[in-house]
Amino acid sequence: MSIWWSLHLRREAASIPLARRLLLGTMETAGVDSDICFDLSVALSEACANAVEHGGGHGQGGTSGAYRVTAYLDGEKCRIEVADSGPGFPARPAGCAHTRAQVPAMAESGRGLCLIEQLADHVHFGNRPGHGAVVSFDKVLKWREDALLKVS
Repeated sequence: MSIWWSLHLRREAASIPLARRLLLGTMETAGVDSDICFDLSVALSEACANAVEHGGGHGQGGTSGAYRVTAYLDGEKCRIEVADSGPGFPARPAGCAHTRAQVPAMAESGRGLCLIEQLADHVHFGNRPGHGAVVSFDKVLKWREDALLKVS
């Protein structure tokens, strides 16, 4: 059995906990290990925060626009994708090594993409030409003994 869902959210800070709670509820109900649930919920929160902050169209300010969150739980792994309608990533996608060099040690922001890379098993930062940025990441799932979807 597999589970997938997709949300179309407004670029507002209040949308972040909504996406996180839906993911946590889905994983906890299915029987995913609590440490995996936590890692993926933090990674999702960071990806959503990035979309809320940077995901508007060219020249858009404030919180206008929307972004999409899609999650797939399928046996052995969970894949999450967050897509926005902003300008996209710079020519070279900002990965952890690239970001660390530009973020001062005491900065209050700028570490979200690095955190996603640390919490997920595979991460892809990409652009949809003319349509914004996409952050997708996946993680191999561990299951509780009483899991509903546990892989045999």
